[in-house]
Amino acid sequence: MDQFRLDSLDVFAAIVRCGGFRAAALERGVSSSALSQTINALEEALGIRLLNRTTRSVSPTEAGQRLLQRLGPALTDIRLAVDDLNQLKENPSGTLRINAPGPAIDHLLCPAMFTFMDTYPDIKVELISDAAVIDIVEQGFDAGVRFGKQLAQDMIAVPLGPSLRYAIVASPDYIAKHGLPLTPNDLAGHNCIRRRFPGGTLVSWKFEKGGDALEVLPEGRLTVSSAHNELQAAVAGCGLAHIFEDYATPDLTNGRLTEVLKDWTPLLPSWYLYYPSKRHSSAAMRELVSFLRSYDWKLSRMP
Repeated sequence: MDQFRLDSLDVFAAIVRCGGFRAAALERGVSSSALSQTINALEEALGIRLLNRTTRSVSPTEAGQRLLQRLGPALTDIRLAVDDLNQLKENPSGTLRINAPGPAIDHLLCPAMFTFMDTYPDIKVELISDAAVIDIVEQGFDAGVRFGKQLAQDMIAVPLGPSLRYAIVASPDYIAKHGLPLTPNDLAGHNCIRRRFPGGTLVSWKFEKGGDALEVLPEGRLTVSSAHNELQAAVAGCGLAHIFEDYATPDLTNGRLTEVLKDWTPLLPSWYLYYPSKRHSSAAMRELVSFLRSYDWKLSRMP
């Protein structure tokens, strides 16, 4: 059997349903000759006649009738499948999968998504915590969150919240025992709580003041893999921690932690939600982007 276009099967079904080429052509907005050519090509590819044609009528042959009996339910299923896609395109529903580092999920995405899901009850959201830079399209995500400088050029980026800042913090007991570092160079004499990325790289501490920039690879007895554990260790008096300010704010407020080297910690770019520029967006994705563009981050950031 030769190859044929699947849409020619729909043409065949339309001709039988309409009772002739002329009526089917009017329905589809094409010429009768175009439909005739399509059927001729289909019959040639299948190697069997599907329609009996006279000057007054068109009717399916036995082979055409048998094909139509199987074809009807199949075409209905296809139309339903396309309707489902149109629902995703036109109505905010379905699942949105977002890949983001833990801090972005903790302090931005979670509080925002709680409100978003209340607004759009037919949308499901899946948040995956991941600090590695990945190909979100290859991994099956609708969007990702990273710093602006980490985004690929073919992505659309939406800023999330204000600029970020790391804080160097320690418990008052630790500072009382070991002294207050006044410059980043003083860290050499301190026990620093180190953090390792999933890929194995240790997090370096970056400083900047008066045009001078400095990057320090800290030394210390304890190494962890999450900001939450780093914060726990600092509160317990294990040493100095280098964590996003959002994590430390509650403990700084209640006095369990003290910030040091504050005049040396620079502002960083904000988080960005990014998604492919060459992909047709679903209604759910379009609503998410619109929601995040207008979201009031100052009122909803979580400790």
